[in-house]
Amino acid sequence: MSHHSGFVSIVGKPNVGKSTLINQLIGEKLSIVTPKVQTTRHRVYGIWNDENTQIIFSDTPGIIQNPAYELQEKMNDFVKESFEDADLILFITEFGEEKNPSEFLVKKLNSVKIPVIVLLNKVDKAKDASTISESVAFWHNQLPNAEILPISALHTLNTELILPKIKSLLPEMPPYYDKEQFTTLSERFFVNETVREKILLNYQKEIPYSVEVVTESFKEEDHIIRIESTIYVERNTQKGILIGHKGQKIQKVGTEARLDLEKFFNKKIFLNLYVKVKKDWRSNDRDLKNFGYTNK
Repeated sequence: MSHHSGFVSIVGKPNVGKSTLINQLIGEKLSIVTPKVQTTRHRVYGIWNDENTQIIFSDTPGIIQNPAYELQEKMNDFVKESFEDADLILFITEFGEEKNPSEFLVKKLNSVKIPVIVLLNKVDKAKDASTISESVAFWHNQLPNAEILPISALHTLNTELILPKIKSLLPEMPPYYDKEQFTTLSERFFVNETVREKILLNYQKEIPYSVEVVTESFKEEDHIIRIESTIYVERNTQKGILIGHKGQKIQKVGTEARLDLEKFFNKKIFLNLYVKVKKDWRSNDRDLKNFGYTNK
């Protein structure tokens, strides 16, 4: 029996449900999910396997219309790069987005020579079926060559239709990765992202967007993993806010991250967090490169 494999890039504007969907399809928490925009900063790879298929999903940052920092430019570059190595594009839009679609994404999706599936997400928010039909008609007009599927990633509405549709469109190829593998990313990446997720959930305003997390040490023993991670901020004032009175706020972040990491790694975790200042790192090319914001 033939085997089909391919790379599927998930693209869309910020906060439309890309990360929620990839986590659901893979069955693992690969991408962090928060109500805040720009939660995803890197391309996050998840691998779905069955006997005759391997799908390598790439979750991308939400496209930013007017980047304010070099960091946001790099995030947009990840999205543009994702079009170059994909065998299929999943464009996730949300119900109501037709009022302000991304001109860049619409233009790009109309120019690609590979299959495009539009996932009209969050249709559970629609008042009735007629408004969903109007939204579907809008996207048919915008992307006439794409197939459109109304879904709700959060409530698993129609999501069972996605994998069979992707499988039918992938090229005949042997698997690219070991069949037991569900991601190409390192353990340290998941530590960094888990800590950053807790910062996004526990702080407001500029703080969550001013931090970067780097895991300096990841030592796995028989019954415990010992981890040391540094949280970088741009200002001394941000450092004080992040740590909080008598270290209470950073301790809360560490506890919440540790609990999630213990579930993810299925092992006891010892997590030490440090906070350092790296001034204006979001606009510094060298810092961005050191933090992994580079394009292939």
